[in-house]
Amino acid sequence: MSGRRRARPEGLPAYIAVTAAYWAFMLTDGALRMLVLLHFHTLGFTPVQLACLFVLYEFAGMVTNLCAGWIAARFGLSVTLHAGLGLQVVALIALAQLDPGWAIGVSVGFVMVVQGVSGVAKDLAKMSSKSAVKILAPGTDGGLFRWVAILTGSKNAVKGLGFLLGAGLLATIGFVGAVLAMAAVLAAILVAVLVAMPPGLPRGRKGAKFSEVFSKSANVNRLSVARVFLFGARDVWFVVGIPIYFHAVLSDGTPEGNRTAFFTIGTFMAVWIILYGAVQAAAPRLLRAATTPEPDLVATARGWAWALAAIPAVLGAAALAAGGPQPWLTVMLVAGLLIFGAVFAVNSALHSWLILAFTKAERVTMDVGFYYMANAGGRLVGTVLSGLTYQLGGLALMLGTATAMLALSARAAGRLDATEARSPR
Repeated sequence: MSGRRRARPEGLPAYIAVTAAYWAFMLTDGALRMLVLLHFHTLGFTPVQLACLFVLYEFAGMVTNLCAGWIAARFGLSVTLHAGLGLQVVALIALAQLDPGWAIGVSVGFVMVVQGVSGVAKDLAKMSSKSAVKILAPGTDGGLFRWVAILTGSKNAVKGLGFLLGAGLLATIGFVGAVLAMAAVLAAILVAVLVAMPPGLPRGRKGAKFSEVFSKSANVNRLSVARVFLFGARDVWFVVGIPIYFHAVLSDGTPEGNRTAFFTIGTFMAVWIILYGAVQAAAPRLLRAATTPEPDLVATARGWAWALAAIPAVLGAAALAAGGPQPWLTVMLVAGLLIFGAVFAVNSALHSWLILAFTKAERVTMDVGFYYMANAGGRLVGTVLSGLTYQLGGLALMLGTATAMLALSARAAGRLDATEARSPR
């Protein structure tokens, strides 16, 4: 790595604007997830039914990421960012129309469709923001790793605040008031971005072909496989199982008990993801990215993946030994999941840097879109398995499944060719 070179003069303002827009989006995304999960749990939905509410959200993310890379290459990153913010406003307004008198099947179907729209919105915004970093980041001295870690880490901290916000709004102003308030705030952000986005993002090229979205890079494909199992393993416990377990432990079934459980669960999930975001943002310093050769950074990915797999393995064994909810098990889960979050954050930060290090600037939206299609695929599998494994085998089966998926992620990461990592320019 050579001497320091600063980003282009227009790069930093555009990066700040993209990051701010992404923050606003992820605040509502985190709040909406917690609102939907807790609201429908209190209405009597089973873990499998709760998981179904998020299935179309994740499936839509897969399709969106596959197409969004081409759309951004063809029409520009600003277009996909604006579309993501706008669709989230539409989804929030639509969700406010949910009628409590509808049958459960109708309610599930309606929320699945609305969550699908939200999934499209999220991945348009995510792909736009992550691709923009490749274009705008400084080219040397760990600049790419540093900028992507700041974007991703801060985004996760904001999403954690969204979990807390969602639980708090549900307990205070109710489901409908919460989603309408978020729609109003996000609409204002969208107007501001439309009016005041600084220059710096590419406008697209007319000759971009859809067939280009499928990567021919072995490293991109292997990293995408590792990403499938990494995020699948997280969502196996994160989406349904752990929140429902904590609700069962904390709530006595009364309205007051439910409110207390809402705040406690929301606070824990918020703290978890905020700490996760903080570690993610600090990952370049923890891994000494500014002075460590890029091939050496690539080689660390497998070790961090195996370290992560050990954590749910230990927690799953403890859950199996406990045989059911126990005070000591709950304490162990809280501590274990916080450690899991820190190690997961380093894994995620490494992956987010690797996809940008392995791709070329001229096809960054294509490779990032393909990679985040794999990310959404992992989340889809994890979401389904979260409700299914918890309902069939409780914590032990859920955490055992996460362990197996992380082992597969480590195997894929171990096959990366470290010599292909490159600076952004």
